[in-house]
Amino acid sequence: MKKLALLATALAIVSGSALAADMPVKAVKAPPPPAFDPWDIAFGGGIMSDYIFRGITQSNHKPSVTAYFEPRYNVTKDLQLYIGTSAESISFPNRAAAEVDIYGGIRPTFGAFAFDIGVWGYLYPGGTCYYGAPGIDFAGNFQGAECAEKALLNTNVIKKNLNFFEVYGKGVYTVNDNWAFGFNEYYTPSYLNSGAWGNYASITGKYTAPGTLFGSSGVGMFISGEFGRQWLGTSDSFYGTAAFPNGIKYADYNTWNLGVAFTWKVFTLDLRYYDTDLSKGNCNAFTSDFAARGNITAATGTFVTPINPTGVGSNWCSAAGVAKLSFDLTAMTNLK
Repeated sequence: MKKLALLATALAIVSGSALAADMPVKAVKAPPPPAFDPWDIAFGGGIMSDYIFRGITQSNHKPSVTAYFEPRYNVTKDLQLYIGTSAESISFPNRAAAEVDIYGGIRPTFGAFAFDIGVWGYLYPGGTCYYGAPGIDFAGNFQGAECAEKALLNTNVIKKNLNFFEVYGKGVYTVNDNWAFGFNEYYTPSYLNSGAWGNYASITGKYTAPGTLFGSSGVGMFISGEFGRQWLGTSDSFYGTAAFPNGIKYADYNTWNLGVAFTWKVFTLDLRYYDTDLSKGNCNAFTSDFAARGNITAATGTFVTPINPTGVGSNWCSAAGVAKLSFDLTAMTNLK
């Protein structure tokens, strides 16, 4: 009798389990994907041993600090709109102490191709006017009391207002995780408010080392370089010479840089070499370098060129090595 009771109980358990297995199970819904947030903000800053722009120092070969702030709106994952502002400490001939940039544009992406098209404004607040006495330009125009009472010892001249803007287009083709190549194109109707149009074009290349190069340290490395050419038009009469009273045709020049950078988390240490093929005389004519000096000796002669009759020479366009430590963050990636 006990055996029959145990058998009945076992059959009931088995039968119940089978019925439970046959019962339909309600599927558990997967959590919804996170909502697409189109807004983002990029920001960062850095310190560098020299601020070089297109091969020419903007800080008199002295250290400079920089920072930027850039709100972004992602229309889709392949189309971004952005505006931004950045600032750098400088040492300019008109005694402006900072460059303040305001820019904006659009960044479309098509597979391995990424483009950037926009407008960039360069502002130099706090400038003052300097003119070699007596304050009359070579076209016979009086430059005003402010210019007349101030003169650079090397006879260079500079305007108070150097603000200007450029329109630009950039592109990068990413070959794979290691290689990328790009181009840049910038145009302005008046470079540094000189009256001379400017066109800058360059090609770039970048090699990113495999992430395992430094083991599990999290340190990355890349090597990058750029070769560019700056074309320049004729300045207005403020920068004229006796030979060219209505302005001077600035010398076109080539510039290049090559460097290696190390990354760790949000930090980048960039070690880079810059140079141009501008002579010291043509560099002086273009930059109005307040620190430019003459070099009149029997052995070396002077820095006289067709557009630099004073013989004063500038080293602002000479070769320079620059170390820069910077950090870069985005709100969506780094602040969540």
